[in-house]
Amino acid sequence: MVNEGLKRASGQSADERRERPRRAAEHAALGTTNLNPFGDLHTVQHLSARLARGVRAVFEPLLRKEVRCWAEPLVVQRLADYRAERPAGLTAWLPLAMSGGGSMVNGQTLAVLDGRFVLELLDLFFGGTGHAPHDLPSEFTPAAEAMIAQLGTMLAEPMRAAWEPLAKISFVPGHVEVNPSLIPDFDTEDAVVVTRFGIAAGTAKPVFLDLLYPVAALKPHGPSLTGKVHGKTAEPDRAWRNGLTRAVMDVRFGVRSVLAEPIVPLSLLLELKAGDVIPISVGGDVPVMVGGDRLGAGTVGTSNGRAAIKLTSISYELNSDLGGNFQ
Repeated sequence: MVNEGLKRASGQSADERRERPRRAAEHAALGTTNLNPFGDLHTVQHLSARLARGVRAVFEPLLRKEVRCWAEPLVVQRLADYRAERPAGLTAWLPLAMSGGGSMVNGQTLAVLDGRFVLELLDLFFGGTGHAPHDLPSEFTPAAEAMIAQLGTMLAEPMRAAWEPLAKISFVPGHVEVNPSLIPDFDTEDAVVVTRFGIAAGTAKPVFLDLLYPVAALKPHGPSLTGKVHGKTAEPDRAWRNGLTRAVMDVRFGVRSVLAEPIVPLSLLLELKAGDVIPISVGGDVPVMVGGDRLGAGTVGTSNGRAAIKLTSISYELNSDLGGNFQ
């Protein structure tokens, strides 16, 4: 049934949600190559937490149910080691070319999805219940490849938005492969930053989406990636805020009132000529409009020798709706 990978978690705790063992990022020992030249990747972890909300927005419509999505602690490892940790079976390896980020123009991200989850999404897309065959095929059908490409396109925008505070990077999906060795410009000995996102509905067992960023592509942004993220923002400048408030208060709006809207037949309109009189009837209260929205109502009269309207009612609360829409 829908997403066998989202079955009941059988009482698993938060620490047991990860299906596959993952080694924490460690500093290189003497005589070995340092896979992680950054140290603690605080910023990348923070960006992953931001991206988790976008990932949820992508998969909820596809799964046709409300889901939870979270970012797990990242690790840095060789692509070959990452592949060895994954279980055998059909897997989607989708490259997403990075562009527009200065030195990261030639970078490439890998999105990795379990094949069974992809086939369940495909069945849901065509109106099914999310069923996938018990014995998975060795390759994806053209329809499944199109589904994976669509997933890459849908993920590209939240990924761009999540990275925007650090660098303006666009992500463009390429051709999916079942073997990452077939992806150009990716070597199994390359070090990658592995960010993992859990996706679960209710008490169901989660499935995972992995996004792999090459360490070489992230090196130009090393200082930014290792900086600590401070949750408390600086106090805003009072003079700037007061000046902005005064400027907003000087914004001008056109206020108008419709005194009458007579209705006449087409035959009368065709016979109208200069000097003809169209009778109107002005009610007790007339609407007062700001743009296309109703501000309130009032009665027609005079003030200082000029026609005027005395407001008798307001349709909204000034203090609560100042930054919102008129009703």
